[in-house]
Amino acid sequence: MKYTRIGIIGGGLMGREIASAFARWCALTDISVTPVLTAVADLNPQALEWFEKIPSCHLRTTDYHTLLASPEVDVVYVAVPHDQHEKIYTDVLSAGKDLLAEKPFGIDLASAKRILKAVHESGRFVRCSSEMPFFPGALRAFEYAKSGALGRILEVVSGFHHSSDLDPTKPANWKRLSAKCGEGGALNDLGMHACHVPLRLGWTPQRLFAQLQKGYAQRPDGKGGSASCDTWDNALIHAWTNIAGHEVPLRLEMKRLAPGATNTWFLEMLGTDGGIRFSTAEPKTLWVFERAKEQWWKRTELGFGTQFKTVTGGIFEPGFADVIQQMWAAYLAERDGQLDGRFGCATPEEAVASHKIFAAALKSQRESAVTTVEP
Repeated sequence: MKYTRIGIIGGGLMGREIASAFARWCALTDISVTPVLTAVADLNPQALEWFEKIPSCHLRTTDYHTLLASPEVDVVYVAVPHDQHEKIYTDVLSAGKDLLAEKPFGIDLASAKRILKAVHESGRFVRCSSEMPFFPGALRAFEYAKSGALGRILEVVSGFHHSSDLDPTKPANWKRLSAKCGEGGALNDLGMHACHVPLRLGWTPQRLFAQLQKGYAQRPDGKGGSASCDTWDNALIHAWTNIAGHEVPLRLEMKRLAPGATNTWFLEMLGTDGGIRFSTAEPKTLWVFERAKEQWWKRTELGFGTQFKTVTGGIFEPGFADVIQQMWAAYLAERDGQLDGRFGCATPEEAVASHKIFAAALKSQRESAVTTVEP
């Protein structure tokens, strides 16, 4: 068994989630690389206290440079506000560490391009976090699309909905501030989730029309006052992509104001010969369209069919914690040359491609016009 030492910069929600995935690594049965959390950095000392329960995490520091200087760290995962991405990511690379970066991979397109340049110059192994396509139903849909079973593709819808902004009494955080989250707002926050599978299939939008929507302009600041919120909360992108020589409508949806959706990722692809759809609202269910003399949608219960096998019984349904672990298994396997054709994490190039879509969407919103996506 090979051990890879991990450092986390940003000990908040996702940092704790990643650490928990490592703690359950014994559930995986067919991977020869094991992550060991050795260090965590966070500006808040209270956030570091949670990591005291992890015996291998000897280094807990408020200065991420101390983590980067540690010889006990091989790979760094970074989960910080978007305005800090470029500085910290490039510092990680300069320190000679490999990186699993959080989306959106920089606060905007220009920042993402500079990070990509630093990745190429460093020669380090870098991927971008995007866990939702690691659900078994999502992977089955991806393979179905690759197989040609759709026939001529007629339309594609990919999106991510949640309802975190519906409550006007919820205090504002950095994701509601353009200075921290970026002008894209929900595009930056959720867009990689919607773009990952279409981009991996080569379905890059060529032009688009965007409809962006803002929610509450004021929220409590958590200190007895109020805070201005200036980011886009919902985004609908109506795009055209070229698939096998045909122009195909591709709709991307990113919503933080989606009534009834707590955290729902979905994908639907329709063609002349077949169709397929999956939603995390039904995590072990896959719908497949078949056309013969009659036409029908067939429901399949996939169960726990993850691409990296586990001790979990096949009758059970996967959840968010499972796909986080699967994403990390894909990252470590690919880094070690053991991915063996399985679905991999989002690449830096795919992250930059998503930013090109977001930049075109922002321009489309400003001009109320169809906009060309930068190639």
